[in-house]
Amino acid sequence: MESVLTPILYRADEVAKLLSVGLTTAKAKIASGELRSIKIGRSRRVPADALHEYVQRLDAQQNGNGAGVAAPTPSVENAPSIH
Repeated sequence: MESVLTPILYRADEVAKLLSVGLTTAKAKIASGELRSIKIGRSRRVPADALHEYVQRLDAQQNGNGAGVAAPTPSVENAPSIH
């Protein structure tokens, strides 16, 4: 049985796909700091938890404060695989 690893870091193109936005938008969110990222060598990567935080923050801004309500965790089954 093959073990499936859940990605913990995503490239900008993967972030764009997961958020259903264009690559330019994803890169702009990363560059502005609106979407938290880390630098590894010369590359930028977005931690999986940063995606959850970003979506929760947008939800709270658009739909009220959302205090005490946890956002559902997206399924990793549809996440792009990292090779």
